[in-house]
Amino acid sequence: MLAAQRLDDDNPCRPRHFKPPPCAPVVPEGPATQLIDACRSRLAVVAFVLTVLFGVVALRDADVVLLPGGAAEASAIHRMHLVAPPPPSRPDIVDRNGALLATTLQSPSLYADPKEILDRAAAAKAIAASLPGLSVAEIYSRLNPAKSFVWVKRHLTPAEQYDVNRLGIPGLDFQPEERRFYPFGDLAAHVVGYCGIDNRGSAGVERGIDDKVQDKSRPVQLSLDARVQFVVHDELKRVISDFSAKGAAGIVMDVRTGEIIALVSLPDFDPNKPFSQAEFAKSANRLANADKAIFNKITVGDYEIGSVFKIFNTAMALDSGVATMTKTYDASHPIHIGRFTIEDYHGKHRWLSVPEIFMYSSNIGSARMAVEAGAARQRDYLARFGLLKPAPLDLDKVSTPHFPSVWHEVNVMTIAFGHGISVSPLQAITGVAAVVNGGILHRPTLLKQAPGTAPPGVRVISAKTSEQMRKLMRLVVEYGTATKAAAPGYVVGGKTGTAEKALGGHYAEKKLLSTFIGAFPMNDPKYALLMMVDEPHGNKQTYGYATAGWTVAPATSRIIQRIAPILGVPPVDENSPQLVQALTIQSLQGKKIESY
Repeated sequence: MLAAQRLDDDNPCRPRHFKPPPCAPVVPEGPATQLIDACRSRLAVVAFVLTVLFGVVALRDADVVLLPGGAAEASAIHRMHLVAPPPPSRPDIVDRNGALLATTLQSPSLYADPKEILDRAAAAKAIAASLPGLSVAEIYSRLNPAKSFVWVKRHLTPAEQYDVNRLGIPGLDFQPEERRFYPFGDLAAHVVGYCGIDNRGSAGVERGIDDKVQDKSRPVQLSLDARVQFVVHDELKRVISDFSAKGAAGIVMDVRTGEIIALVSLPDFDPNKPFSQAEFAKSANRLANADKAIFNKITVGDYEIGSVFKIFNTAMALDSGVATMTKTYDASHPIHIGRFTIEDYHGKHRWLSVPEIFMYSSNIGSARMAVEAGAARQRDYLARFGLLKPAPLDLDKVSTPHFPSVWHEVNVMTIAFGHGISVSPLQAITGVAAVVNGGILHRPTLLKQAPGTAPPGVRVISAKTSEQMRKLMRLVVEYGTATKAAAPGYVVGGKTGTAEKALGGHYAEKKLLSTFIGAFPMNDPKYALLMMVDEPHGNKQTYGYATAGWTVAPATSRIIQRIAPILGVPPVDENSPQLVQALTIQSLQGKKIESY
């Protein structure tokens, strides 16, 4: 108190009654300094950690972007090898040379939630502009606001997806899906088949894959050669055009293995769009037209193929010993049996030897030969050739042949020249391949056979009978009904057949099925062919004729000349003494042969 008083006394300006304010509390310096230092240390640690993290990220970016093949990429590749990719839903289909016939592509589908679309009319107009083939009215009706999910279009192309996506319309979205794609279009449509909207096989090999192919990771390699397929397809289209025909079909088979090298059925379709919207909208009978296009004449059709059946009838008679190459039969008069009359188209009206019966395509001589062989023997041999049961074809459906349950004498006669029995062209070509290849019946196949792996086959006739039949088939092309099938250098042999189609219980005279079955080269057969045209009409160049010798025989000649080089069959001198001797029938040697 005394000190305070003295201070007051020392300040003359301060009133004596003034009291100073109480002093502020003093904080000790030690704790504050420690708190500040702790904060600084923590900030330094955080800054260091962030610097390290940013450095690591920068180094990883540099590793990935600037150093391809570095540690990051190696790690990614390592992970890829550890995780197996998902198996494909369907295998690719390729031809015998690896050409791609069918593959699977990613193809998203567009769907909508109409409840989220604000302006249906504007949205429909914008979508229609991006998706050709869909009208504004059609899209507008699909965008029904009462629904929360509708398909707008399935399987869009990348360009269509891009155009729709850039519209930015709320309520539209894409569903990841796959689409089957066929690079060759309609070229092999009836073999490959097609897939439906659900990516399931609906016809051909595509349908067979679903049921019989387990390993979807490996391509299915067919026996087809796309190059040969193109030639047959091209020439048959020409035949249809030249003769105003209803349709046509053709098949090429390797007689040594049973492999089908080409198979064409016209009309056909594009498997990429088997049922186009435009076709459905314009055609009143669109389903009927679609069925006709998808129908495979070679495997599913069955027909009375006429005189080409004389190949089997003659082989039966020779192989069984009923006939010989020198034996003769009376073909001087028509055969009358019951209400039927059997006569020849261009009859010689005399006794004919077996080679003459075959060369001139005598119905009368063939019928007498069959009667001499008998119904039981005829039926047995037709069964051997695989003509009385469906052809055992892999990966595709086939037809069932039709024939009498009880074979009377008239049936024996008519079957001898291809009437009264219906078979598929596939069955016919398979049987003919056995006739010319030395007598071995091979199972027909659409799958490529590795060298030396083809099944051995079953012997159906002797090698001697096969040799005789090759000579007879060569004779038909040299002097008989198929001279226009000759292809210089390739030693063609075969048999024509022109049959009236059976409609409504009777034969329609003006509705013909013209067929040629042949093989080449006849001195060493490698390939058999069947070409068929449905309801051709004669023209000026054929003098009004629509028979096989005028329609499909010339087409066969063109086909052989185009495909033989592709198949590696070299041309030969057809007039060489060795070749002539090998194919000459001794009973006709030195004898003047009448023209057909």
